[in-house]
Amino acid sequence: MKKVARKHGFRVLLHEKPFDGINGSGKHNNWSLSTDTGVLLHAPGKTPEQNLRFVTFIVETLMGVYRHNGLLKASIMSATNAHRLGANEAPPAIISSFLGKQVSELLEHIEKADKDDLFVVAGKQKMELDIPEIPELLIDNTDRNRTSPFAFTGNRFEFRAVGSEANCASAMIALNASVAEALTDFKKRVDARIAEIADKAEYAEGSEHSATFHAIIDVIREDIKTCKPIHFDGNGYSDEWVVEATKRGLDVEKSCPLIFDRYLDKESITMFESLNIMNRKELKARNEVKWETYTKKIQIEARVLGDLTMNHIIPVATHYQTRLAKNVGSMREVFSPEEADKLCARNIKIIKEIAERTQIIETMVEELVNARKIANRIESEREKAIAYHDTVEPKMDEIRYHIDKLELTVADELWTLPKYRELLFIR
Repeated sequence: MKKVARKHGFRVLLHEKPFDGINGSGKHNNWSLSTDTGVLLHAPGKTPEQNLRFVTFIVETLMGVYRHNGLLKASIMSATNAHRLGANEAPPAIISSFLGKQVSELLEHIEKADKDDLFVVAGKQKMELDIPEIPELLIDNTDRNRTSPFAFTGNRFEFRAVGSEANCASAMIALNASVAEALTDFKKRVDARIAEIADKAEYAEGSEHSATFHAIIDVIREDIKTCKPIHFDGNGYSDEWVVEATKRGLDVEKSCPLIFDRYLDKESITMFESLNIMNRKELKARNEVKWETYTKKIQIEARVLGDLTMNHIIPVATHYQTRLAKNVGSMREVFSPEEADKLCARNIKIIKEIAERTQIIETMVEELVNARKIANRIESEREKAIAYHDTVEPKMDEIRYHIDKLELTVADELWTLPKYRELLFIR
């Protein structure tokens, strides 16, 4: 990509949010499960039994995502992806799942219908499930809610929160493990339920009411209710959703270093160890790397920002200010004091604005350096990353705000760096 871009006079940016206020860049992980014979488990079928299988895998996927929504967020979080999430085009930093009208209504039908009504007798030895046929157009009726981080789109889910710089493996490990745990738990509960009801004559295998079907329906109905908080088809960008997600018990944390803690939750460690994926020590070691990587990225950005500010921005702004001051002085030599003040009012206003902003910027850069020094003395990688997030990053945002204002004020020919509009549009 980089070679091809340079060949045509372009540059590839894999940063998730290189331009503030403009669409960033991420990955959509199209994800589904199938059998070793090619049967797609997240696709609806043509019979009620096949659709029960479809519902089972949809619901158990949601169960995995619900139980480990914080971990899934941790799997896609980074210093750069944090800028993208919830901004312009990207899903928010709250994991939820869009299902669409048809699947939502189907799950609601199974949850709320009288259990006996879900079974339709058709002859002495045949039992049919009252699970509506799912139209084939479902696959074409894909999700248009771009604010959903984990959306069902016909025959698969799309995990849309992965960043453009990221290796997808991290997110896939967390997602696969979460669903594997949910399916394992589902199997145990179904087996237990079968054992409870199998000795009842009316549920004997081969009769109108199969113990297996009843056990699956019982567990599915429980899980539909349990995982309801993860199901959200609305606007993920709204402030109301943050409040609602908090009520639902979903992870709404936005601090990248704190989100990484989800890897070390008791539930996460139990899941990874029970599935023989990673043990506690491996998870801790990986988290140390995550915290250190976050710190170093912010540290590099802060040092570069300080250098650009003091060696480019301030000198250029001061040079322009001096030019304007000379102009004002010249005008006072030509015109009367009253006329000069009137004619130079705009330049005087700009001179004052530049003076105020450069003073604020210089003070903020000094505070930024001091905040870095304090954070660098912290031994714990976790606490150091938190300090960088809480004390260093906010100062960078403030400096950036005032520099953006100067960029709009200083004469174009004097500005040594590419201006924001020049980065976005080819001249």
